[in-house]
Amino acid sequence: MNDWENLWPVMRLESHYGDRVVPCFQDRPSNLYQLLEHAVAQNAKGDALICGADRLSYAQLQQQSSRLATGLSKRGVKVGDRVAMLLGNRNEFVVTLFALAHLGAIAVPISIREQAPGLAYMLSHCAAVMVIHEADLASLLPSAQDAPNLQHRVSMAPCQGSKLYEQLLEDGECPPVAAVAQEDTAVILYTSGTTGRPKGAMLTHLSIVHSSLHYQIAMSLGKHDNSIAAVPLSHVTGLIAMITTFTLAAGKLVIMPSFKAAEFLKLAEKEAMTHTLMVPAMYNLCLLQNDFDSYNLSGWRIGAFGGAPMPVATIERLAKTVPTLMLMNCYGSTETTSPSTLMPPGQTTAHNDTVGMPLGCVEMRVIDDNGCEAPANVLGEIWIKGPQVVPGYWENPEATQENFTAGFWHSGDIGSIDANGYVKVVDRKKDMINRGGYKIYTIEVENALYAHFAVQECAVVSKPCPVLGERVHAFVMLKTPGDFEIELREFCRIRLSDYKVPESFTISTTPLPRNANGKLVKRDMRDQLLKSLPA
Repeated sequence: MNDWENLWPVMRLESHYGDRVVPCFQDRPSNLYQLLEHAVAQNAKGDALICGADRLSYAQLQQQSSRLATGLSKRGVKVGDRVAMLLGNRNEFVVTLFALAHLGAIAVPISIREQAPGLAYMLSHCAAVMVIHEADLASLLPSAQDAPNLQHRVSMAPCQGSKLYEQLLEDGECPPVAAVAQEDTAVILYTSGTTGRPKGAMLTHLSIVHSSLHYQIAMSLGKHDNSIAAVPLSHVTGLIAMITTFTLAAGKLVIMPSFKAAEFLKLAEKEAMTHTLMVPAMYNLCLLQNDFDSYNLSGWRIGAFGGAPMPVATIERLAKTVPTLMLMNCYGSTETTSPSTLMPPGQTTAHNDTVGMPLGCVEMRVIDDNGCEAPANVLGEIWIKGPQVVPGYWENPEATQENFTAGFWHSGDIGSIDANGYVKVVDRKKDMINRGGYKIYTIEVENALYAHFAVQECAVVSKPCPVLGERVHAFVMLKTPGDFEIELREFCRIRLSDYKVPESFTISTTPLPRNANGKLVKRDMRDQLLKSLPA
């Protein structure tokens, strides 16, 4: 434990967001754009980004982001404006992120799997002035009436109704804005809540810088490290653990448009990968490749993972086939700007039932039902505090007040902390499904099902899956008998991201189980589902 505590550079207590006092790294960049400036100073000619045949050095990345910032500025984008990024994994995602940081504007990354209703809500709620989008997603964009602040639509390829991205790249001087404060919002990431409406977590320059430093220091990342980003860049893991951390480290980031195990292994060998962060299901898919042992992965030293436990069999197989690899469990969320805990080096085998230890500036407490701190090894709700915790949700004071207390974010996760500081998470947020790293809140799926005329009541639960961990299963009570499974799946498909659509159903006309208070008992439904599965 002392080695972990001694790992961190000098910290000091600082006051932030009005009423929070948190430990912060004394020597640090002051904003997101300074991460890029630091990388250029350290490794200007070194590879920054690789995506297919498209390669950018750090000097070229800065040049491209400056040209884009010039074009955005000429079109009226200024400090504090929100610009939505409906982009897949590509170099332009990173260029756009730093161009917006250059201007002091706020990036709003949105999953390319989002459907029209959610997209319309997000663009309207954050009052985005521009959306930069993939051409094939143009049909999902809201009308001018549904997003009245949306002045510009910019497409990555020719597309009716949108300007072309390349036309925004203009030469000219555009000095980085000087008016950005550490507590200013740099990124808004929408995360689903128990109400079914997405909440816009406000990632600040302060939180992004600290999370990037936490990853970089804990993993000893530098300009000689090479990582593969196989997770969505629009999610907090891709954004922070990959983009901003590797920019701080001045290392090379190889971007995969989508994860395919065979292609990942080829890239890992070709680019001499030293690091990556994926969900356990992705590691399992790699191990399932018949030729896994034939790849030269001798440089792979860090395999970070999160979102679900790593099976012991997977840990043992990786230890045998890639002896240089050090597995490091991570635990975090959008509200904590990604990492809260990380497994100390070399401790995965000894503590594989935990998610590691709190990072340098992170304070964690386990709170019981009476609002008191629980003793070591006693279960309760995990609360998290530190400079990496967001100040709240965009234009949603009610949700902010409900989810934060004195700077602590209520994770909703049940867990414990042992006497040595290792954190154990025994249950996830209520009713959440984790499908291969994608978080699915059942209330959102249930709301979609309830909109169908034939549905009397419904409940969505997780269905175990050996590859993805969990899949979505829906229990549905119909108003009248009928064969509606295909219709219900299609009904959900046009309303939800594809990974949220139920893949299996239990349909009947009998009431779903409820307790004495009239509440649906999902535990009974999960048990029923498990009993129906083949042994």
